[in-house]
Amino acid sequence: MWELTKSFRFEAAHSLSGTTFGAASEEIHGHSFRAEVTVRGTPDPATGMVVDLGLLQRAIEDVRLMLDHKFLNKIEGLGTPTLENLSRFVWERLAHIGKLTRVSVHRDSCNESCTYYGPEGLRQ
Repeated sequence: MWELTKSFRFEAAHSLSGTTFGAASEEIHGHSFRAEVTVRGTPDPATGMVVDLGLLQRAIEDVRLMLDHKFLNKIEGLGTPTLENLSRFVWERLAHIGKLTRVSVHRDSCNESCTYYGPEGLRQ
């Protein structure tokens, strides 16, 4: 069994209310995000690949463009723009590429990350 991980970065702004950070979090502010998408499987005997990285890159680029330099509070289907919802959002838009095992979203400047392992019913 192999796991293949591809990363991408995006810059985005958001505002969050109701946190212990108070007014600082409620103001519109931005972050540099790094996301990692991991696919698990056995390489195809014909190609030697778990997933074609070119196809994975194209799918990731579509998601990156949805998020990059955007105000996350206005992204349809995201919900409250938390790390939790960002990792779920990315998963849902990339689920078609293969056997996703996790999506992690990092805010390295804040030393924070969140990993989503998929809906409860899909876990192994």
